[in-house]
Amino acid sequence: MPSPVSHIGGGNSPSAEDSSAPSSFKESPHQPSPAKIDGLFDQYKSESAASLTPRKPAARIPRMKQQMGSSSTKHKRKSPASADRTSSVKKVKRASSGYAPPNKYAHLVNKLTDSLAPNLICVFIGLNPGIRTATTGHAYNHPSNLFWKLLHKSKCTPRLCHAEEDGDMPKLYHLGLTNIVSRPTKDGSELSKAEMDAGVAELEAKVALQRPEVVAIVGKSIWESIWRVRHGSNIKKDQFKYGWQDDTERMGVVKTGETPWPGAKLFVATTTSGLAAGMRPHEKEQIWKELGDWVVKRRAERENKEASSNG
Repeated sequence: MPSPVSHIGGGNSPSAEDSSAPSSFKESPHQPSPAKIDGLFDQYKSESAASLTPRKPAARIPRMKQQMGSSSTKHKRKSPASADRTSSVKKVKRASSGYAPPNKYAHLVNKLTDSLAPNLICVFIGLNPGIRTATTGHAYNHPSNLFWKLLHKSKCTPRLCHAEEDGDMPKLYHLGLTNIVSRPTKDGSELSKAEMDAGVAELEAKVALQRPEVVAIVGKSIWESIWRVRHGSNIKKDQFKYGWQDDTERMGVVKTGETPWPGAKLFVATTTSGLAAGMRPHEKEQIWKELGDWVVKRRAERENKEASSNG
């Protein structure tokens, strides 16, 4: 029987022995009471507060203007038509990105909620809902988003699922969905690093409450934010890697209380946004396949264990 579902809201590879959670959820002593969620949130928030430093808005405009001025001699030979085309392209780029305050989309009713349940195989952490996702209430619902395709190609799901099935993921395939930021925007560039960092404590508390075996970070920027909060500095180029993270980077660790927990193993996957063009499709698929192979193995082990106990 599948675990009861709570549709609450939207390194080495670990093995079966890594998971200390039971195969089904029965309010066991390994599972914290939902009443403790506020305490867990306060704990992680207080621990990470010292690492959060106010960040000034990008102060690169003057420098950019200076650079443009110093290099203007290189563009003197351009024809007027060419200059017009160049300036129009630049205007389009500026209009398509940049921080947007919450009041820009205050008129939207965000219908997206987490899709979570206790003791899942894997919980996917996304950035924030897009406009279509927020208005429809279904995760990764933009046609250009590759999440559901990569989920299937990696075998995390045995068939191609659709955004409308997001709430069924826990009971169908022991998978969960949530985000680091809840407010909707057109794209991720409209979020600030500060509000992303502020969402880390709540993520830790959610994971500590639900206790999945693995947490999959859907996008580099999300992992960068978690790293900043944990380590108090930006992650360096030689420190970043996709795939399984070191065992010391587990999420949702519960150190005190009657039911301490070592936390969920952490996997960093690529972003699935159609706007991101930094990696080729086959490169994304290769990274996701590493996670999918493990998910398939764990799901089979759980099903065999459940069949044996019922047989």
